[in-house]
Amino acid sequence: MIAKDLMNDYPPTPDKQVTLANWRQSPFNSWSYRNVRRLLPTANIAATHPGKPFETGLESIEDIEFVGIGDQPTTLAKALRATHTDALVMLRRGRIAAEWYANGMDARTPHIVFSVSKSICGALGGILTDRNLLDPDDLITDYVPELERSVYGNATVRHLLDMTVGIKFVEDYDDPDGDVIRYRYAMGWDIPPPGREVTDVRRFLATMRPDGKPHGDTFHYVSTNTDVLGWVYERACDQPLSDILSEYLWGPLGAEHDGYVTVDSHGAMRAAGGICVTPRDLARFGEMMRRRGVGADGRQVVPGWWIDDINEHDTSAAWARGDFAELFPGASYRSKWYQIDRTEGVLCALGIHGQWIYIHPEAELVIVRMASEAIPLDPDHALSWRRGFDAIADAFL
Repeated sequence: MIAKDLMNDYPPTPDKQVTLANWRQSPFNSWSYRNVRRLLPTANIAATHPGKPFETGLESIEDIEFVGIGDQPTTLAKALRATHTDALVMLRRGRIAAEWYANGMDARTPHIVFSVSKSICGALGGILTDRNLLDPDDLITDYVPELERSVYGNATVRHLLDMTVGIKFVEDYDDPDGDVIRYRYAMGWDIPPPGREVTDVRRFLATMRPDGKPHGDTFHYVSTNTDVLGWVYERACDQPLSDILSEYLWGPLGAEHDGYVTVDSHGAMRAAGGICVTPRDLARFGEMMRRRGVGADGRQVVPGWWIDDINEHDTSAAWARGDFAELFPGASYRSKWYQIDRTEGVLCALGIHGQWIYIHPEAELVIVRMASEAIPLDPDHALSWRRGFDAIADAFL
């Protein structure tokens, strides 16, 4: 079954119906990831000052070769079709150099970016800090005292930004009885079994407990940290997260299209993974990060010093003790961004099911990939695409 066969009648036949019970499963996710708003409640992220459309300067990259899945040789064109890619946008010096769409996607369709949402929120943290609305060294409870009895009671905002909270939580997307499934019930992303008591996200966050490790010591990837961060932002600004994103980031960036973010039954917004935006607007965001926070119109969107800190602050010791040390050896993680090659300054944002922003400063390159891969986190796919992006960058050096 392919994407165009799904949800194509009124009502669709049961085998072509996308629901909350199957929306993250293949092949149904090839439809749902670009139609999240039809399945879940959302809040709008308004594009209040649309910028000029991108100029184009197309490059021939489809025949670029690299080592693909299973260590087999491949080309970019083959890899795009073999790995459930929905969209790929490549910017070179701020111009569209390549663009590719499948599964009903186009330049104007919002697609869920999962944990790339974290990196968007990390950039937002720099803006709020620069405006003296936020201090990363503050305790979380200075903003959200409701979390005093949780693991977050003695942690700082910086610990949230760098994923170094000593929290007892296993981010296993496939465990049917684990922490993640309970988290999904709270956010309304999964249907709980009959008779199961379900809470909302904010009350769920208040139940998080320590794992015995000191805060700041180890990179421990836990999505709840970013939902707490979104709550901190709301308290700091006295606004809902969607409005904060619109006022301080999406509008000043010059995004051409509104985005949106999923919300739970009580209106709490999924900062950790619920943001949905168009491929070109995500590329526009990546280009702004490449330009040290400067948008296409010359406006400073994210403070340059915040991006310098992401690139230059060495968190490799915490990374080496952490969850993804084998996936990206020698990397760092700062303010929700991956510094996967410190020698060349390669900066990345990653989300499950194949979402990427890849920024290569020396090659003056930004690549956005959106996908509907079947497995949430497939290391072979992630490493294959990292090699593919590196090969594209090498072609322009």
